[in-house]
Amino acid sequence: MITTLLFGSFLVMMVLGVPIAAALGLAGTAAIAFAHLGVISVPTSVYTGIAKYPLLTIPMFVLAGTIFDRSGVAQKLVRFATAIVGQGKGALAVIAVVVAMMMGGISGSGPAIAAAVCGVMAPSMIRAGYPRPYIASVIAAAAATDILIPPSVALIIYSVLVPAAPTTSMFAAGIIPGTLAGLALIVPVYWLARKHNLGAKLSHEPRPPFWRSLWDAALGLFAKVIILGGLRFGIFTPTEAAVIAVAYGLLLGMVVYRTIRFRDLYSMLVEAAEISAIILSVIALASVFGWALSTLSVIDPIADAIIHSGLGEYGVLALLVVMLTVIGTFLDGISIFIILLPLLIPIAQAYNWDLTWFGVILTLMIAVGQFTPPMAVNLMVACRMTGCRMEDTVRWVLWPLVTLLLVVVAVIVWPDLALWMPRQMGF
Repeated sequence: MITTLLFGSFLVMMVLGVPIAAALGLAGTAAIAFAHLGVISVPTSVYTGIAKYPLLTIPMFVLAGTIFDRSGVAQKLVRFATAIVGQGKGALAVIAVVVAMMMGGISGSGPAIAAAVCGVMAPSMIRAGYPRPYIASVIAAAAATDILIPPSVALIIYSVLVPAAPTTSMFAAGIIPGTLAGLALIVPVYWLARKHNLGAKLSHEPRPPFWRSLWDAALGLFAKVIILGGLRFGIFTPTEAAVIAVAYGLLLGMVVYRTIRFRDLYSMLVEAAEISAIILSVIALASVFGWALSTLSVIDPIADAIIHSGLGEYGVLALLVVMLTVIGTFLDGISIFIILLPLLIPIAQAYNWDLTWFGVILTLMIAVGQFTPPMAVNLMVACRMTGCRMEDTVRWVLWPLVTLLLVVVAVIVWPDLALWMPRQMGF
């Protein structure tokens, strides 16, 4: 009865359009109240959900992404990518994917990257004759890969909830799968553009000089070196790395490029605070739902049923992939982690799966959900900025979806795609 109330009330509120964070918190509170577990535990769960030192990384990296976006780094990365790819059919679409991958090493938020890349790429892609739904689909899918390329908010949250997989190890594990996912996306993106003769209008424009473009983009790309290099050699922790990224971004924007003025700081801080508040609110209120799940012993029977289902190791893994693909279309990644990790981690431990590798698989599935309708946060942002309807993107989203699922299969079949880098970096 209580379990039905917990999930039923959450689903009803989702259908009614209640924000996810509020729906999770209210459903968890209702279940706790009817089970007589003590409503006083609700504020405690809210507090303990976000009272974790590593979560300080989130607002800092969000602020770093805002600073790098305002500093003009994105435009310099576009010019550099254009120097590499050139002009012509499908070129701008490929450039959008490459730029999203480059930006992913600065800010680990998919929606933030989708907004930044749309801002610098969408106008020129529209002028080149690309359909707006195609533009939104490409950029949303490309931005989804950024939650694997460190720094990543999703990987940080996973490491907080699963202490056996530290943030440094998760960052290293996400490098190859995230890069592979981005490169794999280029194939369907370019094929679709060639098939539908997209982007031919700008084929006559000259390619920017390579070395000059590289020099202009080098300082922005060096942010990745600072973050990953400092973590690799133990110079600073992930939280300190986020602060270093903010300081470096301000140095570029205010001193080197001089594109950020003192009066711009307030608006950037407000924007970063709003985004961070949304993320942390989801974490805090989802913690109430997660506490209700664990206290009501809802998770253990489900985990035991899956483990003893007779499907075998790969059958269970296939079941989880299908389940997460479906759930990811309705829930954001943070909610999925907080709600499902108490169920998924015991299953992973029962089969002796490496928890770092398992975290990469889960994050890949969350990336798929970020651009798969109907609940696709990246696609929502891209559609709003390109002025198209989400339902018009379905025909274009299908091929990137299949491509990323193939990447998931590759990481499952060859675990070293995720585990080789952490071993080499000593994590």
